[in-house]
Amino acid sequence: MTTLTKAPESAAGRETPVRRRRRLDHVPYLLLLPCALVIGVLLLWPLGQVVVMSLYDLDSVRQVRGEREWPWAGLGNYAEILGDPFFRTVLRNTVLFAAANVVLTMILGTLVGLLLNRLGRRMATFVGSCVMLAWATPALTGAIVWKWIFDDTSGLVTWFFNALPDGLSEALFGRANWTGYGWFNDPLLFFAILTLVVVWHSFPFIAVSVLAGLKSVPSELHEAARVDGAGPWRVFWSVTFPLLRPVFGILVVLSTIWDFKVFTQQYALAGGTQDRSTYMLSIYSYATAFSPPPKYGLGSAAAVILTLILLVVTGFYIRALLKQEEL
Repeated sequence: MTTLTKAPESAAGRETPVRRRRRLDHVPYLLLLPCALVIGVLLLWPLGQVVVMSLYDLDSVRQVRGEREWPWAGLGNYAEILGDPFFRTVLRNTVLFAAANVVLTMILGTLVGLLLNRLGRRMATFVGSCVMLAWATPALTGAIVWKWIFDDTSGLVTWFFNALPDGLSEALFGRANWTGYGWFNDPLLFFAILTLVVVWHSFPFIAVSVLAGLKSVPSELHEAARVDGAGPWRVFWSVTFPLLRPVFGILVVLSTIWDFKVFTQQYALAGGTQDRSTYMLSIYSYATAFSPPPKYGLGSAAAVILTLILLVVTGFYIRALLKQEEL
């Protein structure tokens, strides 16, 4: 009787666990490659074009099309913008507006998220759906609706103030007839209305994100804290907030980026770029590039400066967040 034996595999043809692990390590990068290519085409390539344009003196569409020569400006556009006193005013407006909106959006969104977490399933679904309508509304549509609300002749706010007793309106605001009052003419009042519009449009995303994070917190921790005598405020700061710190960190970064580059709502409420006292970086970059006479190089430099500011702010915050996670 003959016994058949299997020939041993050669060392070259046998795949060791180390080689198999190295081969599998490349799979995630291959899966991410299509997404990276899309991001590169849709984001990095236009950003690179803006950086290149910021280094040239461009003042006509024919230059942008490549029909005329691009005069080299180097860092001259950046020096002109950073040396402009009006740019410092625009930067101050942007920082103050973004800070106020991030704080208000996070507070309102967190409160709504906590409310949704305490409601029953049906009521939470109903309220959450109503809240998400604001976030699903396009920014331009929402801004137009709010502009109608503050219309100086037939707006809801104008009607409300006209409905107040004349004596009360005179005592509180110094006027009885509000028809024709320019709600968007005063810079401080304009920023207040713009803040209302931006917070109204932004807080639903924060609320739903906080709600998703709250669903991952074990209920036993909250019950143990209540047994120890902690009130709702202490439970939130001692239990909920530490566990959701990464969620809040990401939401703050996203809110900062969104509020720094608010453009659509401001452009719609202001009716264009005529009111320079309410300029922020996004609309400053747009007005510099496209207002006659156009200065595409300067506008591109302003856009690059805005991008760098956002990268620096985001980098510092993420670094602080990672340090807290290590501790």
